[in-house]
Amino acid sequence: MSDFGDRAGAAVVTGGSGGIGAAIARLLAERGSDVAITYNRNLAAADKVVAEVEAHGRKAKAWQLSLEDETATAAFLSDVVAEFGGIHTLVYAAGPHVPMVHLSKVTPAEFRRQVDQDVIAFFNLAQPAMPVLRASKGNLVAVTTVATRRFPVRDGLSAGPKGAVEALVRGFAAEEGRFGVRANCVGPGMLVDGMAERLIGSGALDERALDVAKNNIAMRRFGNATDIAEAVCFLASDKASYITGLMVDVDGGYHL
Repeated sequence: MSDFGDRAGAAVVTGGSGGIGAAIARLLAERGSDVAITYNRNLAAADKVVAEVEAHGRKAKAWQLSLEDETATAAFLSDVVAEFGGIHTLVYAAGPHVPMVHLSKVTPAEFRRQVDQDVIAFFNLAQPAMPVLRASKGNLVAVTTVATRRFPVRDGLSAGPKGAVEALVRGFAAEEGRFGVRANCVGPGMLVDGMAERLIGSGALDERALDVAKNNIAMRRFGNATDIAEAVCFLASDKASYITGLMVDVDGGYHL
């Protein structure tokens, strides 16, 4: 399968050193795309993803970047265009750690920090990318959360900011479609890797909570990062050339 073999430029995956971002980068490479990734602190994980992309015969490079830095983010996009000749796909798979806490216990300062690290960070990336995506008739895919469709208790620090990201994606879809740019979201449910893996490891989700979560899923099992990567790569491919402004739930039926 070579969905991206004839695409000029690269796919950009922010958060490419994380579980979901790494799976997306690997699958994009497997299907013919060069890949640029960003990472926050984990250089070793980023280097591993670069090596995995290159093992598929594709070009790859990693940049350390804080998406909260508006100037640095715009400069990063310019660097990718200079390095790869353009950007055909922009994947937002970054985001802060999300503590599991009731909204009544979240301070305004804590909520503002999550918004800065997710909503503002997303806009810092997507807004300056639009001229580049117009040039390639490319697309944007944001990885958000199924919590915007069915609220899990104690997950407001994810659902609130990600809901704002989804609204912005719909806005870009509505405004940029006339230039050939598509914008969509993928909403992960409960996974065995990525953010859920960190929450399980930290004890924020104990065995009882995991059992309750599983029983709320129609398929009675958790997904994995590859499930999310498949949806992202589909939406980024020409197979989805008439799909924009869509939220695809990859959650085993949790939203039902």
